[in-house]
Amino acid sequence: MTKLKTPNFWIEHTKKIFFIFFAAITNAIAMNNFLIPSNIYASGINGVSQLLADILGSSSGIVIDTGILILVFNIPIAILGWFKVGKNFTLYSFLTSILISFFIILLPVNPLTTDPMMNALFGGIISGAGIGFALKYGFSTGGMDIISMVLAKTTGRSIGTLTFAMNLLIVSSAGFLYGWEYALYTLVSIYVMTKVIDTIHTSHQKVTAMIVTNEPDALVKGIHEKLIRGITIIPAKGAYSGMDRSILMVVITRYEMYELEQAVREADASAFVNFMETNKVLGEFWSSDRQKESQLKK
Repeated sequence: MTKLKTPNFWIEHTKKIFFIFFAAITNAIAMNNFLIPSNIYASGINGVSQLLADILGSSSGIVIDTGILILVFNIPIAILGWFKVGKNFTLYSFLTSILISFFIILLPVNPLTTDPMMNALFGGIISGAGIGFALKYGFSTGGMDIISMVLAKTTGRSIGTLTFAMNLLIVSSAGFLYGWEYALYTLVSIYVMTKVIDTIHTSHQKVTAMIVTNEPDALVKGIHEKLIRGITIIPAKGAYSGMDRSILMVVITRYEMYELEQAVREADASAFVNFMETNKVLGEFWSSDRQKESQLKK
């Protein structure tokens, strides 16, 4: 028999569809109305696409829309994510990147202000809002987010150095092409975008979840169906009720928060969950590949 989808599934699916369009439209508006007309670059793959479009246009006269380049770059990244991250996350993320490309091509490049500082600030705020809500609801806008998740799952590490190097290339290119004043505006835009994302989602690469529950076995099973993470079960007792309970402690990456929240809601809706910022992890924070290998050996 085919398993019927629950009302919660359709509610969450509808939310994701809404925020897919929200993320796509906000990123397209940020690019076409603030960043592109002011010669200010976005970060990550969007910025690289802007850079390549400008270089091709100025050096060889080849005019390629930034939206097309964003889509071209995201195709191999989506294939990587499909095999290394997960089908749902990659599917939603790639759909978002397709819509971003579509809206960038569809919407006219129309500056709303000629003030480069205003363009840098609002471009960063609007794009950061789209990316932040995408991450909050369990997908991304493609590009570096998928690469981040691949490396987080396969190595347990973030890609801070790679991201820094890419953004340094983008900022330097803005300086060489348009003057160093525009490199500073690009820095401002990237900084503002990052802060908005951190405000909506989380600024930490790793997060510790402390889950107080009366259903530890069901929760462990539910979490392991969605995530491959080690879980420590700590016996506990309610100070007010005097009831015996369990605390599940699990360290995850920022990209796994949504999946963990869904697992908790499905297994024990009355569970109490406290997410804590994790600055550093000592010992082994196993990658998903390493954990799969250990499970096969059991």
